[in-house]
Amino acid sequence: MNLVKEHWTKSDIDEFENYLLSFSKGKEKGEWEKRIINTELDCIAVPSNIVDKIVKEIARGNYDEFINFWLWNNYTETSILGKLISKIKDFDTFSKYLTIYANKADNWATCDCLKLRINDKNKEQYYNYSLSLLKSNKPFVKRIGLNIIMYLLNFEEYLDDIFVILNSFKEEDHYYVNMMLAWIVSVCFVKHRDKTMHFLNDHNLNKFVINKAISKCHDSYRVSAEDKEMLKSFRIK
Repeated sequence: MNLVKEHWTKSDIDEFENYLLSFSKGKEKGEWEKRIINTELDCIAVPSNIVDKIVKEIARGNYDEFINFWLWNNYTETSILGKLISKIKDFDTFSKYLTIYANKADNWATCDCLKLRINDKNKEQYYNYSLSLLKSNKPFVKRIGLNIIMYLLNFEEYLDDIFVILNSFKEEDHYYVNMMLAWIVSVCFVKHRDKTMHFLNDHNLNKFVINKAISKCHDSYRVSAEDKEMLKSFRIK
């Protein structure tokens, strides 16, 4: 199927959905994918390299029109949408689409497939936008907000604000939000060890987040054996 289109029609979309199904690895693999992702969506188990190739082809044409059909019948379609939305350069357009996308998300993988382009010119826009997402009562909207925060760890000037954000989640009880928080703490330690040590000496993290973050550090080849042993003292029993 030709995926590089100047215009997308309903007929094109119908053809595309059948085309996508032709790459499915079958019902059994789809059921495995559904369990791993933990979603209410159907899963058709299209390999990630095929998805990336499809996204690349659609992006060569008028991918805005493709996005506007909002295909959301299975996980593969959501990942294609997320990867295409990530390619939008205008921040206002990007954030408009991403807000819709985030509010439809029901699983971690739909959140984590986003590839964000955060740089010195747009980092403040991303930071402010992440704060708006973190106010949501929907866990996967918050996870996408935290995904943005993860990218902002590349900019040390946001680190103190990020620590404040982490502390604000003490009462969080959603597994997939807490997992992202733990991941952020572990990456903080890898990228900004000394400041993160200062934070850990006076943090307000919940038990799950701190213990899982320490486990992630323990599993990381970027954390020294000495630091892995030292971090054990921060576990909450």
